[in-house]
Amino acid sequence: MRQALSVVSECAPLIKTGGLADVAGALPAALAHEGWHLRSILPGYPSVMRPLKSGTATSTVVELETLFGGPARLLSCNLAGLDMLILDAPHLYDREGSIYLGLDGNDWPDNPVRFAALSRVAAWLATSGPEEYRPEILHLHDWQAGLTPIYLKQMAKGPVPGTLFTIHNIAFHGLADQSMLSKLQLPRQSFTPVGFEFYGKISALKAGLMFSDKLTTVSPQYALELMEPEFGMGLDGVLRHRRNDLVGILNGIDLDGWNPSDDEHIVSYTTARGKARNKARLRKEFDLPQTDGPLAVVVTRLTTQKGLDLLLEALPGLIDNGGQLALLGSGDHDLELGFMRLAANSPNVGVRIGYDESLSHRLIAGGDAILVPSRFEPCGLTQLYGLRYGTIPVVARTGGLSDTVVHANEVALRSGVATGIQVAPNSSSALYEGLKTLCTLYSESGTWAKIQKNAMKQAVGWGPSASHYAALYNGLSKQA
Repeated sequence: MRQALSVVSECAPLIKTGGLADVAGALPAALAHEGWHLRSILPGYPSVMRPLKSGTATSTVVELETLFGGPARLLSCNLAGLDMLILDAPHLYDREGSIYLGLDGNDWPDNPVRFAALSRVAAWLATSGPEEYRPEILHLHDWQAGLTPIYLKQMAKGPVPGTLFTIHNIAFHGLADQSMLSKLQLPRQSFTPVGFEFYGKISALKAGLMFSDKLTTVSPQYALELMEPEFGMGLDGVLRHRRNDLVGILNGIDLDGWNPSDDEHIVSYTTARGKARNKARLRKEFDLPQTDGPLAVVVTRLTTQKGLDLLLEALPGLIDNGGQLALLGSGDHDLELGFMRLAANSPNVGVRIGYDESLSHRLIAGGDAILVPSRFEPCGLTQLYGLRYGTIPVVARTGGLSDTVVHANEVALRSGVATGIQVAPNSSSALYEGLKTLCTLYSESGTWAKIQKNAMKQAVGWGPSASHYAALYNGLSKQA
């Protein structure tokens, strides 16, 4: 098999804060079917090192006397069925808190150094590491891997692997003060507007965008949006400059972990009767009464980016038309309070603050519809889970949401291809109308059954996307 290396800051099921981890964890198996062996290099956070200290077999690839201020080791192992390289650098990664934030909720002040170390070791491995670990392709994910192509060119003694940089969320740039150029071992001549300088600061994200061979992001629509000022977060000009190297490839989901006919968290089902049993169970769990309207569910971070403030304002479009809401999430304190107040005052709203993986499965299995009103959404996964379970997505017309849901307008309904409801423009009034439409469609049982059937037939796994990635890998390998 041909060799590729994924340079990534999180990887499910080992460590996860968001969708990036799901992608990193799913791609190796998907690409194996395409003839590529994808190994991943990941920081040695405490939760990642724990199984290594309790007996998981490892081998040492290299020991470094100093890596940005302390000793480090690169360990090879297999964890959760994934072929991993773990960067064990306790001075950088062995600490309490989240992987990006300290106990005070703020970014670790040395984040630029922590992830420069990851990038630098990946570049060393690709240029000078043992032959069996050298990849043909480096697949870089988000700003945490963005400095890799610069280090790669610094260390190269000959041809270098092709580099593919994937943007999962352009909102995070990995900025550092220019005074850190020497500490991060970066070339001062590249600290320019056509290099990795961003308004007087070092931008690891911009470095990845400017110096990688090819760029991808996680949906075709998001690729187009990123070239517009509204979505590009100051880098729209860079992406317009590199538009010929930018490709949007949809994420997929784990079809084994999210399988309505074989899901350990739910009453498994393949029929409408199975959906009804899960719905009855969910209503009981959230203390919701029996009604004739749809039960809508939300599983998300409670943030304005996810459009949850718009949902608070628009919910009368659901509740006043006989619908119900069951929500699982946490995040912005004011939004948490807003939904809890709503639940206290309405018998048709149930709220759980926090996150529970098993409950998320029960919500998606038992809901009639899943609401995803995001202001921007690079790809989104919950709408894909909804399609898989016949839980009809009601989504904002943005990013991957618009790429994955066929809007139930008159033509789509007449043609029998609708899979959900798209809402535009992104406002509380438009969402209100979208929720009214949901209630109307639900009341038309024949139409609703057809939409559910369409939804469950959609291809939401990794197969098509893996083929696109493999094609890019193949092309880059030929160029190297």
